[in-house]
Amino acid sequence: MISPSGQSCGATVTGVDLEGELSSGLISEIREAWLEHKVLAFADQDMDDDALERFTLAMGGFGQDPFFAPIEGREHIAAILREADEKTPLFAENWHSDWSFLTRPPAGTCLLAIDIPPAGGDTLFANQVAAFEALTEERKEFLRGLTAVHSAQLAYAPDGSYGDKDVGRSMDIRPDERARETCTHPLIQKHPETGEEAIFSTLGYIIGIEELEQADAIALLSELAQWQSSDEFVYRQRWEPGMLVMWDNRSVLHKATGGYEGHRRELHRTTIAGYSG
Repeated sequence: MISPSGQSCGATVTGVDLEGELSSGLISEIREAWLEHKVLAFADQDMDDDALERFTLAMGGFGQDPFFAPIEGREHIAAILREADEKTPLFAENWHSDWSFLTRPPAGTCLLAIDIPPAGGDTLFANQVAAFEALTEERKEFLRGLTAVHSAQLAYAPDGSYGDKDVGRSMDIRPDERARETCTHPLIQKHPETGEEAIFSTLGYIIGIEELEQADAIALLSELAQWQSSDEFVYRQRWEPGMLVMWDNRSVLHKATGGYEGHRRELHRTTIAGYSG
């Protein structure tokens, strides 16, 4: 059963056992619902890491996960972890689309609840199809002509937010000089499966716009970031034990929230490879 959130995106799926057989029919139904709702939360799952990997493979295969070390014994699963006594700044508290700085960013991301605090730790999603649709035609046409320069340098270079000065963090993040590499993507992207146009990524992983002077680019990105995360486009996902959440990086931005100080939180993460047609 699929229960839409009633917000800008998102739906909860019940009555599906992702630990069991993943038939082609089931995967087709899940993909259809995923493309429609952009964020799916599968409640009451009894999945282990093997099941998480099987599901990711069925949904399109493993994407790249740069700058994260995988958990022991796995190649494609990373732990999004915060210990109860941790004092570092919250990880991923800024709006972003995962690994947008790659030549072929992942189509989606999966997070499996391992250790969920009694309150807090919600994940927010912002529907970028809706954000683009709500713009004026003149604004849409202007943005369609822009090419964004993406880079991980502000986050994962040695002098970035998660670089050498970021000590005491539970997550196993591996910053290095590769983070300074750049890649370009159209600021407005057409979804390869639905054809919907969406604003692709925002401040943080975008460091410039090819067609604009740097000052003008930063001013535009700052203005656009406020629009992209307007309340009317945002869905709040509350976590439950045993829950798997997957989202479409081509359609939504996401960010972490806190509010669980003194409690441990752990999720296991995989990325779904970019769609190749």
